[in-house]
Amino acid sequence: MTKDPSRLFDPVRRRRTRSRAARDFAAHDFLHRRVFGDIVERLESTTRRFDTALLYGVGPLASMLTPKAGVGRRVAADIASERLGAGRLVFDEERSALAPRRFDLIVSLLTLHAANDLAAALAQHRAALKPDGLFIAALFAEETLGNLRRSLYAAETELYGGVSPRIAPFATLKDLGGLLQRAGFALPVADLDRIEVRYADPKRLLDDLKGMGETGFFAPPRRPLGREVLARALEEFSTRGGVERFDIAFLTGWAPHPDQQKPQKPGSARYSLEKAVREAGGPGAAD
Repeated sequence: MTKDPSRLFDPVRRRRTRSRAARDFAAHDFLHRRVFGDIVERLESTTRRFDTALLYGVGPLASMLTPKAGVGRRVAADIASERLGAGRLVFDEERSALAPRRFDLIVSLLTLHAANDLAAALAQHRAALKPDGLFIAALFAEETLGNLRRSLYAAETELYGGVSPRIAPFATLKDLGGLLQRAGFALPVADLDRIEVRYADPKRLLDDLKGMGETGFFAPPRRPLGREVLARALEEFSTRGGVERFDIAFLTGWAPHPDQQKPQKPGSARYSLEKAVREAGGPGAAD
């Protein structure tokens, strides 16, 4: 079989990685907990009820949902069955076999950054939503793992005279917003949460990434990283302050519906902001 040179990730290896990490995931789920907590707060503020929801990559964290979030029947899904409990649905987000217009809500938790074709994956989710259904995804983006990336580059350049990319590139918020629009979502919104984590022992960062199931699924696999260069990279990471950044992009969009609020066209406002400020006397005009 001819390999696809455009494919960055191997879904079979990714499934195995997530499966192996499932047993100890609770010891490394701090990012997932924080991010899903943010998603729950967003759901609580929508004043809507979602009778049927697909929760992809959420697993046991679904217990964090509150009655105020308005989520009814829940279908848990993941690429790895070990990350799921009863009533599970195992599938790859890029190769969704979901029936169209099936769900009122779809949540994807820190999984879509590993999609080879993110545009196709978003389109699959969009098709699986009922009209006026809500899609919320969180994924790693922008400068995630930037310090580790630079430390690995520095160590490999020093000891090997060259580098082998070991951290995948992450999409920018601008690109992600454009992909939401291309997928056909109405009222698309993309925003970013920057999380910094300090590691007194840099090895803990590697343990966390492995425990999250975020290692070892490049296609094709990268050459093994020698102990010497790994030790040098971790030393370099410590000299950078031992701080790593995780940029979390939140993507929100609705399946189109005739009764939805329509965004205003540019220039359609009846009054300009400049005129309103001028008529009010401007900043500091009166004490």
